[in-house]
Amino acid sequence: MDRNQRNAFDFERWRRLAEEDPAAFESARTQAVTALIESARPESQRRLQGLQWRIDRLRERAPNPMAACLRLSGLMWDSLLGKNGLFETLRRLGQIDTRRDTPVTPATIVPFKGRLRDSKSSA
Repeated sequence: MDRNQRNAFDFERWRRLAEEDPAAFESARTQAVTALIESARPESQRRLQGLQWRIDRLRERAPNPMAACLRLSGLMWDSLLGKNGLFETLRRLGQIDTRRDTPVTPATIVPFKGRLRDSKSSA
């Protein structure tokens, strides 16, 4: 799968396929994921296959698609912010400076009167 094919994702076509023929959707999804993994650098493929296996098991155990989506979102956040996640790794490598060079100055909070409050006070 070349870059143009990956960028030409037709959401409506996939949505219709999922609604009309879930088995065909799942087969096409599996083929697309496999093709994408196979298009990766050889040294990345094993890790990507492992990650996809983990995603598939998480989806299988979820009671419904929304639960699967929420669990996958949690998995992504963990890989970013969790122990040995991307943020920690970058910080450890010195790519992210968590110190503040300038002190934080408190802001002045200006009260805002909304329309509802204004109309109640004038009644």
